[in-house]
Amino acid sequence: MKLGLTAAGMGRDVKIDIDMIKEAETLGYDSVWTAEAWGADAITPLAWIAAKTERIKLGTGIMQMSARTPAMCAMQAMTVDQLSGGRMIVGLGPSGPQVIEGWHGVPYGKPLTRTREYIEIMRMVFAREKKVEFDGVEYQVPYRGEGASGLGKPLRSILHGRADIPIFTATISPKGVRLAAEIADGFMPIWISPEGFSTLEDDIQAGFQAAGGGKGFDNFEILPLITAVIGDDVDECRDKVRPAIALYVGGMGAKNKNFYNNLVSRMGWADAAREIQDLYLSGNQLEAIGKVPDDLVDAITLVGPEERVKDRLAAWKESPASGLILNGANIETVRTMAKLCS
Repeated sequence: MKLGLTAAGMGRDVKIDIDMIKEAETLGYDSVWTAEAWGADAITPLAWIAAKTERIKLGTGIMQMSARTPAMCAMQAMTVDQLSGGRMIVGLGPSGPQVIEGWHGVPYGKPLTRTREYIEIMRMVFAREKKVEFDGVEYQVPYRGEGASGLGKPLRSILHGRADIPIFTATISPKGVRLAAEIADGFMPIWISPEGFSTLEDDIQAGFQAAGGGKGFDNFEILPLITAVIGDDVDECRDKVRPAIALYVGGMGAKNKNFYNNLVSRMGWADAAREIQDLYLSGNQLEAIGKVPDDLVDAITLVGPEERVKDRLAAWKESPASGLILNGANIETVRTMAKLCS
């Protein structure tokens, strides 16, 4: 099973444990991923990591689509890909309306339509088969709308990039999964369990069918993002991941527009999700953390002693997942997971 790890957190400082990334590369880790919210961006740290590594693949998990045009995203991806010797993986996502409209100051629009158009334009840029022209709902290239000078003309990338740079999406909605299976090279779900793949099967197969050309798991990857906390005391390990789950389920989004809350509800914890959100939004964050159920933690994370984690990994290896991306792992976890997955 492939292993990846996240790097460059989203705190007040840009901190990258390059020694851990280098050791992960030596241990056979397949990929390293950067992220962005409303602080540090994803591509700059990735370029820095590229310069200090040799083999590990370089992914963005994720770049916010509305933060840059499809052409700029393609330019950044091709640049890092060439400088790194062909190691780039583009990870895209729509983020949420609170960030897109509140931080970037642009309309959230239609996220599924944006994703489809964005990837189509990026693939045109990568391929260089013709000058880029696109007339869509979210994007028009060259732009001819309000305020246009009328001087825009179709262009072809000066840089000769790799035509097959992989594009992944970060999605957790049924329609988003279906779209990923249709147009992307893979997707990175958060908070999925090995057993939970059964709830995605119909949408994945529908996406494959829409794609045509024999698309299937042979040319499509699923890389779940998962937190691993390894230690002798299961309860202590669970307690270390509850705050993040409570934050996302309770506070990452508006009352009626929280993708993570909706996801946990679909997974079978609707009552807990509602209670966590009510407590979190009313200012009772500590109480909300305490309401995160043990069985939810056990389903979507890897927690406890090595043998317990090893047993859980057996289920992951039998699932459709191509690998796992470890979220926020320390060096001990990186080493232990390499051993358990060998």
